[in-house]
Amino acid sequence: MKVVIIVISIILVCSGSVSFAETVTLDSLDFYISRQKEYDSQKEERIKKIKDEVLLNDKNNLQLYELYNRLFDEYRSYIYDSAYVYVEKLTRISLALNDHDKIVSSRVKLGFSYLSSGLFKEAFDVLSLVNVDRCNTTTKTEYYTCKSRLYYDLADYNRTSGFRERYIETGNLIIDSALAILPQGSARYWATLGLKNMKTDNYDAAVASFRKMIDTRNYSEHDLAIATSSIAYVLGLQGKTAESKEYWIKAAISDIKSSVKETVALRNLSQLLYEEREIVPAVKYIRKALEDASFYSARHRQLEIGSILPIIEGERMNTIENQRNRIMVFTVFISVLLFALLFALVVIWKSFKRLNLARKAIQEANDQLTEANKIKDEYIAYFFSQSSEFIEKMEMLQKWVTRKVAAKQFDGLKSFPQNLSVAKEREALYERFDQVFLKLFPDFVNEFNKLMKPEEQIHLKKDELMNTDLRIYALIRLGINDNEKIASFLDYSVNTIYAYKTKIKGKANCPSDEFKRKVLEIKSI
Repeated sequence: MKVVIIVISIILVCSGSVSFAETVTLDSLDFYISRQKEYDSQKEERIKKIKDEVLLNDKNNLQLYELYNRLFDEYRSYIYDSAYVYVEKLTRISLALNDHDKIVSSRVKLGFSYLSSGLFKEAFDVLSLVNVDRCNTTTKTEYYTCKSRLYYDLADYNRTSGFRERYIETGNLIIDSALAILPQGSARYWATLGLKNMKTDNYDAAVASFRKMIDTRNYSEHDLAIATSSIAYVLGLQGKTAESKEYWIKAAISDIKSSVKETVALRNLSQLLYEEREIVPAVKYIRKALEDASFYSARHRQLEIGSILPIIEGERMNTIENQRNRIMVFTVFISVLLFALLFALVVIWKSFKRLNLARKAIQEANDQLTEANKIKDEYIAYFFSQSSEFIEKMEMLQKWVTRKVAAKQFDGLKSFPQNLSVAKEREALYERFDQVFLKLFPDFVNEFNKLMKPEEQIHLKKDELMNTDLRIYALIRLGINDNEKIASFLDYSVNTIYAYKTKIKGKANCPSDEFKRKVLEIKSI
């Protein structure tokens, strides 16, 4: 355990120390607060070692007095009850030793204990009975410093006009006695002078005195905490908030490092943060200050903190409420925005859907147009070819008739030339139509058969490209729906064409009202 504490101490000294000139922040303070238990453990270890020495020297009153004095110094700003126990032991030992200086010093320490815990009347009762005329300089200094602080604390505690001024005046008279006997230029001298200057509102001189005390570098961590707290207080009165805040942080860090629980730094820092609207850290530090005051049992510190804590906590609750309201507003805003976004997405989705349908329709139209252009090109070429042949045959027929008439061979006009047979011409027309159509729709016959029942599928004869059934729906696929036109082209009556169509629909493997649509869906090349 001892080894662990020593290692922790070395780590803190090497990596966690803060010099007086170094700039500190709330993060620095949080770092030291997180190490609070380690510093307290070091103090507890020191106390344990002294107590072990007490057990070894329980018969030696002079040695016991020194050990109790050291225990009192450890407890004086750490735990009031323990400090009070050892100051009583000091009093008994000093009486047993019949040493006037030690008796007076013990009573002064008792007065200090009462003062630190807020028992002002009891402190007055003890210190009023003390006579330091025959005491040495150290005891006199201790007495004057303690009693002047008693009056100064009373002035801070009771701010009623008249009383405060009277307490400060009395405190000044007493502290002058201490200054008169302290070695000039010593750390104790500058600290005492700084206290007097501060209480007499001589602020610049007070700050200068405390800084000179720090410059001596001959002080304890607790002395540094008192000096930096005093500087922070004076700078705050002068309106130098940023500098004051930094010194309050330094004072709080020194309090933590010296395990001081009877402290004002955290409380005043919390109040300053509250005034700067930094509510969260203010709440954290005021709670820590109340925890320390309760640990020490400093009644007047608990009262002071108790008067501030509800205000800061109330402000924290207001801040939380405001944040909650802002979150609610933000949530509503986000919900509305989300709803608007969803609505926009639905509109965009529908627009895309309509756009896709339009694209599909355009694509189908383009496909149909492309197909129509192909059909048009093929049948225009077919038309010119047929027309050319027809003109040639008409010209030949005209010449033949002319010759017959010129030769007065009128009986020969009764028979046309064999190469002008109407039946053969119609067969040639159908064959040429079949060729052109199947060139455009090479899979028409197969696709058409897929629409028929297996047993009703069309099986063409050898050298037959299409039959009448196929030609009727080939014309329909080309966009010719008029039965009269179909009948004229195929040389049938309209009723015959209607009968063909009815018969074919009856052989289909799909409803008759869907058959035509599916035929129209057969793709060209």
